[in-house]
Amino acid sequence: MSLFRIVYVSDAVGDAGVGLLPLIDIIGASDRNNRRDHVTGVLMRHDGRFFQAIEGARVDLDRLMGRLRADRRHTNIRILAELVIDQRLFPGWAMAQTDASPGLERLLAEGLDHPSVSASADRIVSEASRSLAAVS
Repeated sequence: MSLFRIVYVSDAVGDAGVGLLPLIDIIGASDRNNRRDHVTGVLMRHDGRFFQAIEGARVDLDRLMGRLRADRRHTNIRILAELVIDQRLFPGWAMAQTDASPGLERLLAEGLDHPSVSASADRIVSEASRSLAAVS
């Protein structure tokens, strides 16, 4: 079975962009759903935006993207990278959450239309994976 990784950014709506309780709710629901669907990934929130990488089988990711597009806690989903992968970067994390990295802050400040956005997004995800591996 082929594995895929999708990296996207979206605009948070209302309290989801700043509140702790909405973030806890998102992480909890994501963890439960992703365990059920064999999806792994990481979520970062910065300056009113969500940055997320999700990994799994194509059918599971497509189903998840459908749910994400219908979720009213965010809008304006933009796919930054969509890759076929050999292995997961977050094998032990149904949904990890980490603070925004300097790389993510730069990416959002530069804008999402520059030509290297996909490579930048992939670097941010790789950095998050290494950071989480160091603390687990």
